[in-house]
Amino acid sequence: MAQMGKIGEQLDIDFIISTGDNFYDNGLTGVDDPLFHQSFTDIYTAPSLQKQWYNVLGNHDYRGNAEAQLSPILTKMDNRWLCLRSFVLNAGPEIAEFFFVDTTPFVTKYFTDPEDHVYDWKAILPREKYLNNLLMEVESALGESRAKWKIVVGHHAIKSAGHHGNAKELNIHLLPRLQTYDVDLYINGHDHCLQHISSSDSGTQFMTSGGGSKAWRGDVSWWNPQELKFYHDGQGFMSVEMTPTEVSIKFYDVFGNVLHNWSSSKQLSFAI
Repeated sequence: MAQMGKIGEQLDIDFIISTGDNFYDNGLTGVDDPLFHQSFTDIYTAPSLQKQWYNVLGNHDYRGNAEAQLSPILTKMDNRWLCLRSFVLNAGPEIAEFFFVDTTPFVTKYFTDPEDHVYDWKAILPREKYLNNLLMEVESALGESRAKWKIVVGHHAIKSAGHHGNAKELNIHLLPRLQTYDVDLYINGHDHCLQHISSSDSGTQFMTSGGGSKAWRGDVSWWNPQELKFYHDGQGFMSVEMTPTEVSIKFYDVFGNVLHNWSSSKQLSFAI
């Protein structure tokens, strides 16, 4: 995490985003679980990382007490911590909005074939009602947004050449909404790699940043090389820099080397 702190200082970052699976392997047992300090407070100690953290839940987080991660008690213990199921972050008037989506309840196999895992579905059931409400809220928020850049963040991948691959439920339910409302970036974790896919059937760029800890799975599925702009089967992190007219993405390895960068620009629009 030393390099993450150094890059954070160089960029003078405003906040940090976690794409889920915040506490391995089975989330937190409760608000008093020492893992909160061992895997968060005592790890991200660099001065530049003492900013607000915005976190979503991953499937491993749901294997513990999911409600614990949402508790304001954790924020009292470490004021950087904020975790909600789904929420919107306005990152500057008319510059960017981040839409955080709780993707784990979309994945059917966690309900029908949980294997030996026990998931904390207390606030999710009845599932269909929860998902319908969530999709309506996402659609409403995206439709009302006047931000120059729209970024959706979720744990599971819509497009990925990694071990887990595409979450088919998100391709059915979430992807059409990203396309309808011209979402610029979809950022996810889940696959333990760094990845950039630029799909020919969508204007959205798909970025995977899941190499914060566990990595090197060694299994990569074939993907159209015209779409797969970058894949790193190892640890690392990414940065996002934004202005009203430009966005710049960089992927870094654990030594702070830039492995891949991507940028895009938009013209300013003026009301007459």
